[in-house]
Amino acid sequence: MKQLYVGNLPYNATEEQIRAAFAAYGAVSAVRMMNDRETGRFRGFSFVEMDDSDALKAIENLDGKDFGGRSLRVNEARDRDARPPRRSNGW
Repeated sequence: MKQLYVGNLPYNATEEQIRAAFAAYGAVSAVRMMNDRETGRFRGFSFVEMDDSDALKAIENLDGKDFGGRSLRVNEARDRDARPPRRSNGW
């Protein structure tokens, strides 16, 4: 299974819309929409889980494609440990 990062989604996107867009390229195991902790509002990105070969097809076909008036960013999600640490308070 591959986990895909899906960014630049419209704030009114639904899980069903995201699932339908990716289902055109294979079976979708899970869709996780990321919400703001304080407000509970959708943050404009999600994670989609698919089989490896289906995920590659989805990346090729959906990255840069218009979705609700916005150009999607679709790529393989990186592990949290692979990201550089975030700096806070100007340090």
